[in-house]
Amino acid sequence: MESKEILGIKKDKEGNLISPVLKDDIKNYLIDIDGTITEDIPNEEPERMATCKPFLDALDIINKWYLQGHYICFFTSRTEKHRDVTEKWLKESGFNYHGVLFGKPRGGNYHWIDNHIVRATRFNGKFTDMIKKEQLIEVFDDKETL
Repeated sequence: MESKEILGIKKDKEGNLISPVLKDDIKNYLIDIDGTITEDIPNEEPERMATCKPFLDALDIINKWYLQGHYICFFTSRTEKHRDVTEKWLKESGFNYHGVLFGKPRGGNYHWIDNHIVRATRFNGKFTDMIKKEQLIEVFDDKETL
């Protein structure tokens, strides 16, 4: 991902480097595994992780995004001890991706706070191309208080 083709190098007012930012036309997808690209498998039943089937719409769309130059990273509640079975399954299932982050907190109801733009899409059972839609969201009150 550190490729100069997709990263925009930025500096603060004093000329110090700040965290790189992807170019506007490149997305950095963080995609859950269980219940999103395959059946919902809890960590307590790891034997199922090797034999589950991928959701074909997820496989098609994710590989399409990868070929379009987007960054694909799976972000899972599976633990580090599930790394081998997970990476083998992703490869054998045909997923193209750049990385896997393990240890996402379990339980849902996520609220991500970051200094970079974050967009969230709740998976409701089918992968498709993305569309633009206005939604009510929670944000910090950025009005200065005296």
